[in-house]
Amino acid sequence: MQLQATIWTLLPPVIAIALALITKEVYSSLLIGILSGALLYTGFSPLSAVETTFGIMGGKIGDNANILIFLVLLGILVALVTKSGASRAYGEWAARRITSRRGALLATSALGALIFVDDYFNCLTVGTVMRPVTDKYRVTRAKLAYIIDATAAPVCIIAPISSWAAAVGSSMPEGADIDGFSLFLRTIPYNLYALLTLGFIIWLMLWDKDIFAMKHYQDELGGRSDSINVENHIVGGMGQVKDLVVPILFLIGSCIAAMMYTGGILDGVGIVQAFADCDSSASLVLGSFFTLVFTFIMYVPRGILTFGQFCESFTEGFKAMVPAIMILCLAWTLSGVCSGDYLNIGGFVDSVVRGNATIIRLMPAIFFAVALGLAFATGTSWGTFGILIPIAVVVFQNQVSELLVVTVAACLAGAVCGDHISPISDTTILASAGAQCNHIDHVSTQIPYALSVAAMSFCGYLAAGFTGSGWTGLAVGVVLLIAFAAVTVARTRKAS
Repeated sequence: MQLQATIWTLLPPVIAIALALITKEVYSSLLIGILSGALLYTGFSPLSAVETTFGIMGGKIGDNANILIFLVLLGILVALVTKSGASRAYGEWAARRITSRRGALLATSALGALIFVDDYFNCLTVGTVMRPVTDKYRVTRAKLAYIIDATAAPVCIIAPISSWAAAVGSSMPEGADIDGFSLFLRTIPYNLYALLTLGFIIWLMLWDKDIFAMKHYQDELGGRSDSINVENHIVGGMGQVKDLVVPILFLIGSCIAAMMYTGGILDGVGIVQAFADCDSSASLVLGSFFTLVFTFIMYVPRGILTFGQFCESFTEGFKAMVPAIMILCLAWTLSGVCSGDYLNIGGFVDSVVRGNATIIRLMPAIFFAVALGLAFATGTSWGTFGILIPIAVVVFQNQVSELLVVTVAACLAGAVCGDHISPISDTTILASAGAQCNHIDHVSTQIPYALSVAAMSFCGYLAAGFTGSGWTGLAVGVVLLIAFAAVTVARTRKAS
């Protein structure tokens, strides 16, 4: 017990981070970090440590059961839409209407923005659907993979109704004065990397030129195809474009309606107050369940899927979400063992940073850099913010402030950036598979773009920290992006 609220409380997350950096394996690293914390808490009693570990894990899973249910239901919905063949129909529709290279690029990004509910679904679907269209206009597979990757996670991390929003909302430690979903909503305008990346790729697509490694790669190809043959992950059925769009729109609408319902809209509460008081995790479960029922009614009677195919999607969807569920359960448990009820890492961090204004002001930039490095090494953004968000919250003494919101946004931004440039990231691998691009080619051509935006984001978080305003940080990032684009265009014109 004497180890509580001391420097030793930093050991569990440090062990988890260090092992993740060394082994590049997040599951065992998190578990060892958890067990080390339990050993510290129990006075190095192995049996008690194991009992404490699974006691915390059971409690955390029970407290966050709705999040896990939502992820499973979302996985089932993704499997259903994939199996229906609606994505194939969208590709055929797009091919008939797109008449230029720039249009092909913009349509690829637009489809990625539409499929914001899950990044895995996004990467595989967009790549498979848009490959024939982009090939027609001689877009390299590396460029296609970059657009897919740079749209998937950044869109998901700023979408309130997505698997990422659920994961972020569940990362809050106990004792915070605001629920995780509300905090997530407040981080959206301050997620500089996500927003600036979307702005960056829009500029690249409209300019229709490339720089850095992507340009060298295209020049070396000399017009040759850079495709590779990989397994096609998308199963085609008899679905139409509406079978892709309508279920996604219904999911959004049903989740919003469920949020108002759980917030008391039927009891006469106003819309704003209903959203503020809603049970976000229960709302996501309700919305996704009714979307599942709606999708059954939409698909099965029309013969889009047979009853057997519909049922097959249950196990397929569950399997697809197992890695995400595992990471969340371990991250919740690590947060629990470091909480005030156990090691009380917050008490120690508070004693160190209290009164040191300079350190506090640097927190957004520091957390962004740490999250970037950790996500790059481990290949997982979910595991990264699962570790760092609870620490960020205790740094600010569980009190909601503008600087806390910006710091949490920096954790999310850094996690997405590190995920982008990591060669072992699931989404990076899936983007390569979806585009049928050599994986190393995708990574090497994407890194200069991602790091350029990361540098702008880092400067923005420095500005946000010292001014105490996330909007100032966003403004700095936007100005840097505009300046970067203007200088690049000018230099390109001068060189030509």
